[in-house]
Amino acid sequence: MQPKDVRILLVEDNPDDVELTLRAFRKRNLANEIIVARDGEEALAILFQGGKESPRHRAVDLILLDLKLPKVDGLEVLRQVKSNPETQPIPIVVLTSSKEENDLAESYRLGANSYIRKPVNFDKFAGVVMQLDLYWLLLNEPPPKK
Repeated sequence: MQPKDVRILLVEDNPDDVELTLRAFRKRNLANEIIVARDGEEALAILFQGGKESPRHRAVDLILLDLKLPKVDGLEVLRQVKSNPETQPIPIVVLTSSKEENDLAESYRLGANSYIRKPVNFDKFAGVVMQLDLYWLLLNEPPPKK
């Protein structure tokens, strides 16, 4: 799989953070398809379009997940994705402004692959996106598609 073929699900309810993330990807000239879900319920609908028993689990290759979401919070999204054998292999990077130690501990307990606190400065945030790009899109070997 080529890095540009990696489909990313960005789960973020803050329109400014969505735009900041998309700008940071554009600044890096990343051509990945980025699907945006504005709340946890929408994210689960995208991932489980075929229902919980036959999800469209390969609709995305990487999930960037905020925790503080309306309707269904990020921890519940994480719990559902990682508890389903079909979606469990999808890497999930928690990308949040939460400084709560409980959120950090619970995210890893539920199976998050990484936990990153969002910098508020655009240049620092763009740097985080660059690191995400380097690791998750270029270096990391994803699980084989079924």
